Amino acid sequence: MVKENTFAFFLGCLMPNRYPAIEKATMYVMEKLGYTLIDMERATCCPAPGVFRSFNKVDWMVAGARNLCIAEKLDADILTVCNGCFGTLQEINKHLKENEEQRELVNEKLKLLGDYEFKGTIDVKHIMSVLGYEVGPWGIEEVIIRKVNARAAVHYGCHFLKPTRIREIESSEGPTIVEEFIEALGVESVRFKEQLTCCGAGGGVKAYSGDVSMTIFGEKMKNIDEVKPDFILDICPFCHLQFETGQDHLNKNENCNYDYPVIHISQLVAYCMGMDQEFVGLQYQLMGRDYIFGGQEIKKEEEAL
Repeated sequence: MVKENTFAFFLGCLMPNRYPAIEKATMYVMEKLGYTLIDMERATCCPAPGVFRSFNKVDWMVAGARNLCIAEKLDADILTVCNGCFGTLQEINKHLKENEEQRELVNEKLKLLGDYEFKGTIDVKHIMSVLGYEVGPWGIEEVIIRKVNARAAVHYGCHFLKPTRIREIESSEGPTIVEEFIEALGVESVRFKEQLTCCGAGGGVKAYSGDVSMTIFGEKMKNIDEVKPDFILDICPFCHLQFETGQDHLNKNENCNYDYPVIHISQLVAYCMGMDQEFVGLQYQLMGRDYIFGGQEIKKEEEAL
């Protein structure tokens, strides 16, 4: 029996190594909402769908299934904050539950790794689907203590919704889950051209060809720049990395002048729930400057966290 209001927290690779503020913000938000997060000891890379799966799909499933087995032993659904991690773990979980032959093959290989057997007793969830559907904009309004009054360019990323028939969250053609949720936080989503396209990082593109990655990203930033948002909002640390480092690359190499703060959904929600700007990571995200959300300066909470 899976524990209620409890998640096995899958950190992935990028978040704990590059963005501990997102990790801390996620823990703050979930605990404030009444959820318990359990550490997944000995968890490994998901592994990344755009790279590992392309070389050996069976071994990709075995590595992912091992992580799923760790959560099964904890009797807890998995919570991820990364689209890639979510894509891998959710897809493997669904595939092995539905395919007995593949499940037996994977379990045979899992025996070589130790006391692991995939049983299919848990689900895999993304922080955005939990916030958007289980908590909802109606529920978050009850626990936030401030709204930011700002305009955001929302980036969904690829693996959160695609392929729709596997993810079973919402159509990837016209999603609204993020926009409806952040409206309760005082944030207006500003539409921009080709909003649902890739940022250029996923699918192994960034690892294979930096030039191609930056070409895709450059087009993305051009479209975002046309609507002049206050900040860019993402739901994935890998997209987050692309938007942060990519702006610097374009400024240095393409004679651009982009300076848009990049904020993960967990950071935004944590701030609205009362987490101090410095602790939530916004001090770093906003590059050490005083930042204005819709003409209202961000002010630190007096109470210590």
